[in-house]
Amino acid sequence: MTIDISNIQFGENGLIPAIIQDAQTQEVLMLAYMNKESLRKTMKTKETWFYSRSRQELWNKGATSGNKQIVEQLFYDCDGDTLLIQVKPLGPACHTGSTSCFFNTSMEQRVQPTELLNKLVSTIQERRKQIDSDSYTAYLFREGLDKILKKIGEEASEVIIGAKNRDKQEVIWEISDLTYHTLVLMELLEVDVYDITEELMKRHIEKKVNKNE
Repeated sequence: MTIDISNIQFGENGLIPAIIQDAQTQEVLMLAYMNKESLRKTMKTKETWFYSRSRQELWNKGATSGNKQIVEQLFYDCDGDTLLIQVKPLGPACHTGSTSCFFNTSMEQRVQPTELLNKLVSTIQERRKQIDSDSYTAYLFREGLDKILKKIGEEASEVIIGAKNRDKQEVIWEISDLTYHTLVLMELLEVDVYDITEELMKRHIEKKVNKNE
């Protein structure tokens, strides 16, 4: 992962703003600053490194908290004075524990589908750690693979029945149930949402290449 640093326009203070974005959900996670050294370290280690303006030193995101950011893509804008870094976050970006530092808003807005999916995945992960709790998710983890597979089979059948009846609301309800139980299975088998998106992208690229041949 390299870019020509000579194309990057660092400010008078030797810094450039870096927008950090979740590579999967496209959610903006944080804004920080880099100098040449932290940018080089970011490209070399494939982890985000920044320059602290208050402490006047380099810092590696997640070095203390464990909430590292694995770099997937690195871009710079048309003027070369702003970086956009797409990452796979290994935890919350914000020191408050929020996924993104940008959670304050002056306008009401709908929860984005990707944000809701991430929250659901996080909740399922927490329930697995709290396996003795009274939650339905913890119950599924206690029962194990066969129980989860049975529920997936049942929900898939319900989706088919709803579709045959052309009942839109029933289909929405049952697909929601199927999605939830599938996410529980993925957590049990340690399949990440990123694994699915990468496989879909791989298929999309292969299909496009074959079409052009």
